[in-house]
Amino acid sequence: MARAQSVPPPPPPSLLDVMGHYGSGLTEVVVYEDGGLLAAHTEGRTLRLRRTGSRSYAVSGGPPWVGDRLDFLPDSGRATTIHLGRYTLGRRLVGPADGQVFRIAPLRPVAEVLREARTARSPHGPGRQRPDLVDVQRLVPHVVLDVRYATPRNFMGVPLYPEARVILQRPAAQSLARVQQDLARYGLGLVLYDGYRPWYVTKAFWDATPPEQRGFVANPGDGSKHNRGCAVDLGLVALQTGEIVEMPSAYDEFTSRAYADYPGGTSRARHFRDLLRRTMETHGFAVNPTEWWHFDFRGWRDYGVLNTPFEGVPVGR
Repeated sequence: MARAQSVPPPPPPSLLDVMGHYGSGLTEVVVYEDGGLLAAHTEGRTLRLRRTGSRSYAVSGGPPWVGDRLDFLPDSGRATTIHLGRYTLGRRLVGPADGQVFRIAPLRPVAEVLREARTARSPHGPGRQRPDLVDVQRLVPHVVLDVRYATPRNFMGVPLYPEARVILQRPAAQSLARVQQDLARYGLGLVLYDGYRPWYVTKAFWDATPPEQRGFVANPGDGSKHNRGCAVDLGLVALQTGEIVEMPSAYDEFTSRAYADYPGGTSRARHFRDLLRRTMETHGFAVNPTEWWHFDFRGWRDYGVLNTPFEGVPVGR
């Protein structure tokens, strides 16, 4: 298997037990693994940690309130608290548990929101370029599909598409085929979560999502790149085993762990996240800063917002 750089090994369990988010009020410290060692991040600064005891660390590089010592409690098992400077900070639960799907608490019943969205009229006109939508599976060999919006395993908790297909404008799909070819050199391939999305689904997302979480969904007044068939949600899969590759957050997780530059998690997860981003950027895609999985194709401005129901999209070969 070729490598652009060596893949970091998984961290030891002793580090996994203490990694995570700790906070009180507006104060938050992110403890993560970097090169097999422990590090932390707060207020835009990286704290350098040097182990001095079983769960005690000398600290340097932090803001004045941090002090020079960090202690994890309890002394064994999963840490629930840290003592740092004059602060005692409890562990914060961020995102879903491993293997679980992130869910919002909808503002209104999802069925009601969807029914209203289907009858709403999109305020957007056609684009300069005529749509040429294609089924990505026809152009990208061996791509894996995990279309969550065709199942209840999504943040809304109900199926939104009648079938599991990923559809894109032809130039975007052709570029994605080149991404897949490049990744194969590393023994990796793409798993696709979403592509074209009718405008009414974007409106339903917005209307159902609490205001404080709307930074993770597109405003229907602006229209989404997904509505143009020029955005794709994806991750990596190991070709040899078929397993989904670890990333710093789950797909469609509305938390800071989803940010493209999130400093936490493991070296291994950040390695694969950054490899995916570099490869996508090489072939004309740009990452969404708040979603490591979301990439916009460079030609999206040429296409208008579409509101054709998913099952009614004429798909070219």
